[in-house]
Amino acid sequence: MSTTVGPVDVDALRARLDRASAAASAAGLDALLIAPGSDLRYLIGAGGASFERLTCLVLPVGGGPLLVVPKLEHPGYADVPTGALGVDVATWVDGEDPYALVKKALKGTRHAVSDMMPALHNLRLRDAVGGEQVLAGPVLRELRMRKDAAEVRALRKAGAAIDRVHARMAEWLRPGRTEREVGADIAAAIVAEGHTAAEFVIVGSGPNGASPHHDVSDRVIQAGDVVVVDIGGPVAEGYNSDSTRTYVLGEPAAADVWDTYAVLQAAQRAAVEAVRPGVTCEAVDAAAREVIADAGFGEHFVHRTGHGIGLDVHEDPYIVSGNDLPLEPGMAFSVEPGIYLPGRWGARIEDIVIATEDGAESVNNQPHELVVLPA
Repeated sequence: MSTTVGPVDVDALRARLDRASAAASAAGLDALLIAPGSDLRYLIGAGGASFERLTCLVLPVGGGPLLVVPKLEHPGYADVPTGALGVDVATWVDGEDPYALVKKALKGTRHAVSDMMPALHNLRLRDAVGGEQVLAGPVLRELRMRKDAAEVRALRKAGAAIDRVHARMAEWLRPGRTEREVGADIAAAIVAEGHTAAEFVIVGSGPNGASPHHDVSDRVIQAGDVVVVDIGGPVAEGYNSDSTRTYVLGEPAAADVWDTYAVLQAAQRAAVEAVRPGVTCEAVDAAAREVIADAGFGEHFVHRTGHGIGLDVHEDPYIVSGNDLPLEPGMAFSVEPGIYLPGRWGARIEDIVIATEDGAESVNNQPHELVVLPA
């Protein structure tokens, strides 16, 4: 089982390890214990997932990192630049105690574990290591929220790839086909246009478009339907796309579509224009929400305005009421207000934007207008 994840920048990874160690020290921690997942990929470029055998990166403050990995899985880490990163590797075989290897590498008594470490390992680590355990998320999210130049390039690549899929929508989206059939074609195109996988495909036609997290169904798409298409996936570097556009098959069946959609366009534009350093996440959410509420659709905007994106599709920062975090250059997130009319139709416009020194850069550049396709 290979953990090869595509191109890695050794200098960037080494800098991330150094920053993570410094941040752990500043938080009063003695070490970070990182399980496979997006945090491990961020730090050493290793993909993969946790299984019943422990794999764990031990990052002690003031000491060298250690990767504890089952011997039978070690060949899968052959392309991870552990030597260049100064990461020692300790392997173990069935019948040996991997938790003792972690304990041996630790000093101090206050350790932070990955937010997504399985309880199977977390509880055994707690018993073996002792001391105090806290979550590593508050430390690592402070680093991961601020994308470096390589991460920004990967997000631009992902954004351009998903734009190419939206540009081809007329090939698949037409009356007489089911959402599931259209979704299968879109999923194939997501890979063909440069992603390693289709992470998600939402095709919400007619009344299904009023459900923000609708998937696909066997509903047959009809002339006059408004259709919400929300799609995304990772590129080779691991960074994700996520973009929503709304389509209509011929003339909309509902008379209020054009005016309502114009409100949505104004809301999405207002939120993007609000993005700049020092503005809070909740202020960006409010910019979109105010436009929609003033037009009388406040109760029909039922989710936050956006979420951070990177190695995970959903990560910090969250663009939501109550989040007073000020934006900083390098923060990447979606801006995706929606209006959902239950039992009738819905619409959403979503771009990924990156906060810059004086505003926002959108990595998605497909038109925001309601796209009319042949009926």
